[in-house]
Amino acid sequence: MGMGMGMGMGMGCFLSRGKRRLLVMFCIFVVLLVEITSTTAGKSNSSSSSSSQTLEVQTQLKQLNKPALKSIKSPDGDVIDCIKITHQPAFDHPLLKNHTIQMTPNFHPEGVFGQNKASSKKKQGSSSRTITQMWHLNGRCPQGTIPVRRTKKDDLLRASSIKAFGKKKHRSIPQPRSADPDLISQSGHQHAIAYVDGDKYYGAKATINVWEPKIQQPNEFSLSQIWILGGSFGEDLNSIEAGWQVSPDLYGDNRTRLFTYWTSDAYQATGCYNLLCSGFIQINNEIAMGASIYPLSGYHGSQYDISILVWKDPKEGNWWMQFGNNFVLGYWPGFLFSYLSDSASMIEWGGEVVNSESDGQHTTTQMGSGHFPNEGFGKASYFKNIQIVDGSNNLRVPKGIDTFTEQSNCYDVQLGKGGNWGNYFYYGGPGRNPDCP
Repeated sequence: MGMGMGMGMGMGCFLSRGKRRLLVMFCIFVVLLVEITSTTAGKSNSSSSSSSQTLEVQTQLKQLNKPALKSIKSPDGDVIDCIKITHQPAFDHPLLKNHTIQMTPNFHPEGVFGQNKASSKKKQGSSSRTITQMWHLNGRCPQGTIPVRRTKKDDLLRASSIKAFGKKKHRSIPQPRSADPDLISQSGHQHAIAYVDGDKYYGAKATINVWEPKIQQPNEFSLSQIWILGGSFGEDLNSIEAGWQVSPDLYGDNRTRLFTYWTSDAYQATGCYNLLCSGFIQINNEIAMGASIYPLSGYHGSQYDISILVWKDPKEGNWWMQFGNNFVLGYWPGFLFSYLSDSASMIEWGGEVVNSESDGQHTTTQMGSGHFPNEGFGKASYFKNIQIVDGSNNLRVPKGIDTFTEQSNCYDVQLGKGGNWGNYFYYGGPGRNPDCP
């Protein structure tokens, strides 16, 4: 085009002034047209990538949010959809297409009901008031449906990718017996846990004090949970997890929420939180996974706790979950797992936080109540009545309980035993402080 323009300008010497002006204007027009065309092409590329992301988001939302028979707006901003039990995300799994829902477990662990009554007695003025979920204030789901927290567009856009939404990052499991502590903490996850290993376990139970720990960065979280683990800590780790968490990235706020998690390959391709993929089959119409827990414990104030039991049905091989004394929530089908299709080899109870060290210092994200175990009841968070389910489907006191924390100056754990609390421990901490810079 440069040569053409040169020739045109050369010819201009033999043209009248008016014609030369027209020729110059024509050349300018051609240059502008080329620039506009290339700019439009650039915009169209970026808008096509944006529209492809929009399509991906819409597809995922349609996959997650099944048609609702009734929707309840919770005071905390959540929308809870009551969906038909047969329409839940679990049944998107190819191996669950013709699955017959098991509406009740064949067996409860022996001793579960007696122990529940014992664990609900008061200690040191502890409150045993009923814990519920905030959405209950505005309605309930009818029989034959399950309550599902609606996923919003913003929830997906906060994730590092649409594919990563609802998943934990690889290598976030506490490995108490690891020879290299640096290897553990480089994942940015820190823990304060009690654990047992070296036997076959068919379930675990605990009553967990519920708080609202402060989170420093939106990409950090704080949780308190039970881990039921099978296999090695390599690429094939099986894990079932349940407890409460505060996770701004996942939920878009700082509320304390009930959650579950599962994976059969160490958080790589399988598993997710709550009902954010096919896996867990919910049968209960009263408790919503991922919904906020209400009320919460206060420092020097009333104390609230939740009881969680996870156990393997000896007949069907499914792993069941119970919340409180009355709510059997549902089950993870045994075929989802390799090692856990037989039994667990390790049980862990305790807290976990993400420490992203965003400003080169330890995070101020709190674990538990944000106070150290030595402060005790009403100030530090606790797990009480910790138990395992043995091969005879009995709830038992765990033998050989040990503890683990990466940096006890940041978050710590202290075991105790006695009275109505059975085996218990206090755990947690403030994160950054003069001894944890």
